[in-house]
Amino acid sequence: MEAGRAQRIGDLHVHFPMHVMAGEADRPLDRDVTLERMTHVRQPPQLRDKIRATVLWLASHLGNYERFGGQPRANLQQLEQGHVRLVLSVLYSPFSEIDEGMFGDPPEDNYWTDLRRQIDQVEVRLREHPDRASIVRDADDLDTTLEGSDRLAFVHCIEGGFHLGPHPDLIDERVAELSRLGVFYITLAHLFWRRVATNSNALPFMPDWLYNLVFRQPRGEGLTQLGAAAVEAMYRHRVVVDVSHMRADALDETFALLTALDRRHRADPRDYPVVASHGAYRFGGQRYNLDEPTVCRIAERDGVVGLILARHQLEDGRRRAKKLEQSVDVFCDHAERIAEITGSYRHVALGSDFDGFIKPTMVGLASAADLPDLRPGLVKRFGSANADAILFDNAHRVVRTALAARG
Repeated sequence: MEAGRAQRIGDLHVHFPMHVMAGEADRPLDRDVTLERMTHVRQPPQLRDKIRATVLWLASHLGNYERFGGQPRANLQQLEQGHVRLVLSVLYSPFSEIDEGMFGDPPEDNYWTDLRRQIDQVEVRLREHPDRASIVRDADDLDTTLEGSDRLAFVHCIEGGFHLGPHPDLIDERVAELSRLGVFYITLAHLFWRRVATNSNALPFMPDWLYNLVFRQPRGEGLTQLGAAAVEAMYRHRVVVDVSHMRADALDETFALLTALDRRHRADPRDYPVVASHGAYRFGGQRYNLDEPTVCRIAERDGVVGLILARHQLEDGRRRAKKLEQSVDVFCDHAERIAEITGSYRHVALGSDFDGFIKPTMVGLASAADLPDLRPGLVKRFGSANADAILFDNAHRVVRTALAARG
């Protein structure tokens, strides 16, 4: 094995829970570790869960895996092969977001119950492999796992503010609970307007004009009362705001609110980093990708931009890659541009979005096992120290900063 392939990697956005949920389709319920007994929450009928898992299994084979009948892109084995020691594991319930309310209705309260059950599902699965993975709750857990073993450090993250439910008065309590569970960030906006934060189109099969026609969003409103309550609660409990997917007005209002909170608490903005966990620089026309002012605002808070490995976003405005070396060059183009804007490589990281329905991925980077192949090209363009910063150190810094601040 090349020396470079032994380097640690941190991935800011990995949909590990997706194949855990899909796996429930053919996984018998272990009555000794039932989720109901763990959470003390009455669980929905098993039949509904089986149907959902089967639908997700089919969707993953069609939209996640490289080919039907293939494997997930980010299971434990692939993460180990790719030396992904720091795994920002993304919790997301597609059945909550994509329901009868997906055309602009507010969230429902049962979304919170589904989220908590998903956390338990993932933790039950990881506890089956105590010698391979650890669930990180705080900075001490992170240090012990990364420095004292070869285990993977799993940190929960959440994609979609709708998971918090419809009641602003319950947001603080729920965010506090997520903070205790070690959740690092929440991506407030996502694919559809659910009355939390306005979003940019991220659907590769639909042009922006058609998306905006079908999925109408309000003008002049970026954060709703629910979204603002979430930002304030996240700030209070040191859960990081992930600005991925946000529309321009939601970005403006989020950063303005964070600045107001800094002033109220007489805090240094760098003590509360912001991330865009899975994005890219806006070389082309996609509003999903980040423009220069947004990159600057993330850097001012000492945050990072995690570069996505979806061809749809990463190749927008760049040449089409036909082999691995060209994929790495495109990745480097984004990293270099962000470094030019911010003055260093401190604010660039990896946010693959593997198993987040980003098929096709960049050529030659089909799964987590392939991630070490990024390093030789990064070293060639930027040197070893900057390559290490992009692939691990920057992600590690923002995660540890947030977890250590919780006391």
